[in-house]
Amino acid sequence: VQLQASGGGLVQSGGSLRLSCVASGNIARVYVMGWYREAPGKQRELVALIDNSGRTTYAESVKGRFTVSGDNTKNTVFLQMNNLKPEDTADYYCHEAQGVMTFWGQGTLVTVSS
Repeated sequence: VQLQASGGGLVQSGGSLRLSCVASGNIARVYVMGWYREAPGKQRELVALIDNSGRTTYAESVKGRFTVSGDNTKNTVFLQMNNLKPEDTADYYCHEAQGVMTFWGQGTLVTVSS
C-alpha cells in the first residue's frame, strides 16, 4: 500500500487547512486510516482515525476542531482542521492499518503562526 498525503502549509492561528491522503495498491476491505503528527522534539502522536465502517477516534487536543472523513470509493481520507493553534504545528503523517500490517505516507508540514 502506498499513501500520498497533501494539503499542508502555513496558516495563521485560527485558520483552517484540509489534508488529503490517497491510498493505492492492495487495499483491504477492513482497515483503519488516519493521521498522526510529529512536532519538533516530540514523539509522533495520534491525531485522528477512521475505519472502513466510518467510526472515528480523535486525540483530546483536537476534538471539536478537527474532522476526519473518508471516501471509500476513492481510497482517500481527509482531515479538516479548523481553529488551528500554534501547538498544532507539526509534520502530519497519513497512516493505514490492515490487521497487523501498518503503512505510512510521507509527512506534510503544517505550520501555524501566532
